[in-house]
Amino acid sequence: MRFLGNVLATIVGLFVFCMISFFGILLIGALFGRGDETVSVKSNSVIELDLSKIHNDYAGKVNYKDFDYFKAKHNGLSDVLKAIEYAKTDSKIKGISILNSTSDLGIAQTKALRDQLEDFKTSGKFIYSYANAYSQKEYYLNSVANSIYINPIGELDFKGLSAEIMFYKDLEEKSGLKMEVIRHGKYKSAVEPFLENKMSDANREQTSQLLHSIWSSVIVDISKSRKVSVERLNQIADGLLVRTPEMAKTEKLIDKIAYEDVYHDDIKKALHIDSDKNYGSVSIVDYAEKIATTTINFEAKDKIAIIYAQGEIGNGEGDVNVIGEGSMRRSLQEARKDKNVKAIVLRVNSPGGNALTSELIWREIELTKKVKPVVVSMGDYAASGGYYISCNADKIYAEANTITGSIGVFGILPNFAEAAKKIGLTVEQVKTNTNASEYSPFRPLDDSYRGFAQEGVEKIYTTFVNRVAAGRKLTFEQVDAIGQGRVWSGQDAIRIGLVDKIGGMNDAIKEAARLGKTTKYRTQDFPEFEKDFGDILSKFGLAQSKESMIKEEIGEQNYAILQHIKQMTSQKGVQARMAYELKIN
Repeated sequence: MRFLGNVLATIVGLFVFCMISFFGILLIGALFGRGDETVSVKSNSVIELDLSKIHNDYAGKVNYKDFDYFKAKHNGLSDVLKAIEYAKTDSKIKGISILNSTSDLGIAQTKALRDQLEDFKTSGKFIYSYANAYSQKEYYLNSVANSIYINPIGELDFKGLSAEIMFYKDLEEKSGLKMEVIRHGKYKSAVEPFLENKMSDANREQTSQLLHSIWSSVIVDISKSRKVSVERLNQIADGLLVRTPEMAKTEKLIDKIAYEDVYHDDIKKALHIDSDKNYGSVSIVDYAEKIATTTINFEAKDKIAIIYAQGEIGNGEGDVNVIGEGSMRRSLQEARKDKNVKAIVLRVNSPGGNALTSELIWREIELTKKVKPVVVSMGDYAASGGYYISCNADKIYAEANTITGSIGVFGILPNFAEAAKKIGLTVEQVKTNTNASEYSPFRPLDDSYRGFAQEGVEKIYTTFVNRVAAGRKLTFEQVDAIGQGRVWSGQDAIRIGLVDKIGGMNDAIKEAARLGKTTKYRTQDFPEFEKDFGDILSKFGLAQSKESMIKEEIGEQNYAILQHIKQMTSQKGVQARMAYELKIN
C-alpha cells in the first residue's frame, strides 16, 4: 500500500509540476511576448479606423505586484485621438479609411473623435468611409468623411433619438420581491422603475429635453459636413427619407452607391496607385501603439497629469471600468507631490455610484487644488457621483452632448417579506435593544428605520449640494433648484452654471497648461492599477468567471437585464448615482 501511495504521490507531483510549467509559459508569453515588436508604417499608407477594440477613454496601466511587472495599453480613445493628431503631419499617412466600422463609444466620445477627424482633414489628406449599413451613431461619425460610400443593397438609419426605461413595480408586486427606496430629488429616476410602472412627468420632461439637446448637437455637425440644412435633416428623420441607398444619395447624405471593391479602387486612385496593386495600410490600434511608444517628448520636464475617472464609482482599488478610491487617491497624491506636474486634468466619464467614495475623491481633489490647478474634462457622463468629483475643479469643460448634473442621492433596501410569506418562510428576531437588529430584508420596513435611512440620505444630499455650491460659487438654494436629481446636457449645464465651457480633452489640457503657467510640456496618464496573480489568470481565460459562463448560456441582452437588477439590489450605502437607467436609440 505504501508503494502504491508513493507512486500516486509521484504522479500527482509530476502533474502539478507540468501544470505550473505550462501556465508559467503561457503567462510569460502573454506578458512579455510583444515587448520588442514595433509597427512598420510604409510610405503612401492609409489608416484603417477600426473602432471595434476601442472601449474606454483610457486603456489603462497595470502593475502586476506578484511579478514586479508593469504594462501599459494604448488602445484607448485618448490614444486614438493622439494618433490621428500625429497622422495629420505624418508624411507616410495619406488618408483614413473607415470601413464597416462599429463601436460602443458613447455619443460624446464619438463627438470628440469626429472633431479630431475634422481637424485631420485640414491637412488636405482624405477621409473615405464605406459601410454595408450605417446605424445612426455610425453615420454621425462617418458623415465627417470627404466621400461616403454605401453598399447598393445597404441601408442608412436616420430617424432621431429615442429612449427606453424598464419598470419593475408590477414584477415586485407579483413576486413579493420589493425594493424599499429612500431618496432625495424629484428627478431621481434611477429608482423610479422600482416605484412606478410608467414614467413620471418630471422624468419624461428631463428625458425629452436631454434627447432634444443631444439630437440638436448631432444634426448641427452633420449639417455642416454634408451641407444639408438642419430643418431638412429633421424632415428626413421624420419621414424616414433615406431608408434606401438611392434616397440617401438624393438627399446628399451619401456620395456613392457601390460595392466594396469599387471603394478600394477609388482609394488607390487617390493614392495614385495602379488598380492591380495593393495599397499600404495600418490599423488605428497598431498606429496608436507606435505613436504612444515612440513620440514622447522627454525633453519637456513640465508635465500635465491626466487622471482618468471612468466607469461606476465603487469601493477598493478600481480598474479601467470602475472608479476605485485606492487608484484615484493614489494618482492624485502622486501628481500633487511631483514637482514637474504643473497642473492636472481629471477626465470624468461616469454615471456616479458610491457616495462615500465620491466624497473621498472630492476631498483629495480639494487638497490637490491648494497645490496646483485641477481642470475637469467631461466625457459621455459626469453625472451624480461623477459630478460630485468634478464640482470643485478650477475649470470644467464638457461636450455639448455630455450628460451631467443629476445632483441627488438615494438608497435601496431589498425586501423579501412578502416573498417569504408566499413560500411559507418565517423569520423571528431576538435582540437586546430596540434597534440592535438594524434592517432585515425578511421583515417589513418599519417607519423608525425608514426615518433613520431618510435622515442619512438627506445629510448626504445636503453635503453634495454644499460641495457644488462652494465649487461653482452658487448659493445652496440655486444648486437645489437645478439639483433634485435632474440631468442636463453639457450645453444646458453652461446656462445654469454647472459647466464653464464647451470643449474636449485638448481644450482642457490647454487650459490646465495656462493655469499651470507652462508652454512646453508633456502629458502623463493615470491611474496605475495594482493587480495580483489571480487577476492575470482570469484575464487570460485560465479561470473563467461565473459571469462569463452565465452570459454564454443566456445571451448578451438577457445578461444585461440580469446585471441591471443585480446592480440595483446589491448597492451598499447611499448612492450618488445618475438619475438615468435608459438606453438611447
